[in-house]
Amino acid sequence: MPTSMPDIANHTTAQTEGTLDWVGMSNIEMPLMVASKDQPERMVSAHIDAFVNLKEAQAKGIHMSRLYLLLDELSNNNTLNYQSFAALLDGFISSHQELSDQAKVAIHFDYHMRRKSLISGKQGWKAYPVVLTGQLNKGQLSVELAIDVRYSSTCPCSAALARQLIQQAFLNKFDEQDSIDKQTIHEWLGTTEGVVATPHSQRSIAKVKVKLNSSVTEFPISDLVDAIEDTLQTPVQAAVKREDEQEFARLNGQNLMFCEDAARKLQHTMNQATQYDDFWVKVNHLESLHAHNAVSITTKGVEDGYQA
Repeated sequence: MPTSMPDIANHTTAQTEGTLDWVGMSNIEMPLMVASKDQPERMVSAHIDAFVNLKEAQAKGIHMSRLYLLLDELSNNNTLNYQSFAALLDGFISSHQELSDQAKVAIHFDYHMRRKSLISGKQGWKAYPVVLTGQLNKGQLSVELAIDVRYSSTCPCSAALARQLIQQAFLNKFDEQDSIDKQTIHEWLGTTEGVVATPHSQRSIAKVKVKLNSSVTEFPISDLVDAIEDTLQTPVQAAVKREDEQEFARLNGQNLMFCEDAARKLQHTMNQATQYDDFWVKVNHLESLHAHNAVSITTKGVEDGYQA
């Protein structure tokens, strides 16, 4: 038996010389304990992409197992927070001395939060898809938080058309009467004849990416979720009773929005946030009227920042 196993990566040179922007692994599955600002630590099932650059043109390759083992150490013996995230990237580079001076990791997971109903006070879980992306480039750390938030959007045009039909139904019903008592109108409005049309609404998704600045020391997942949901006013609900459903209908009626409206509302909110150096927003209204979707995209507009 041979006394040692061959190490091709260490003892052979590249067949074709050249540096590489990124080399690593994608879709690594493992559990992670995640810490977020103002939230209890919780376990998530993560999918991870891990990379370093290859700056040595003659090197055969990187040591992928070293990247995996550093992730495994984080999974088994640590909690994912801002500090351990930065240390992970530093470990990627220090484990590849002479080969790499840049590292990148993207961690994808669903983050569950307890959300309270609108009126009844009932609580339920909502899952928010999150991606944490970090890059360490010659000592410069960049951290990005991306999140998806689902909400309901009611079309202003459809609402106006529905109101017109209701007005016409009222005239058709009472046109020949010189006077109508309040009780009669009240009862008629409670019938399907009274509300002859309703505006169309659809489940919608706000995709928001933010670049955290140096003042941030904790992942602001709940802060970002709250800011988005408070701005749009009609986030999808978890546990609901009838009074919650009625309030949800009221909120939809009072917050009519095209995709342009939703994007501009979020743009204004994100411009007020001081903990983000940059942001990218995409709202996607999954149309119920059309087979296609209505989409709007906006950014902070900083030089060399996110592109629409």
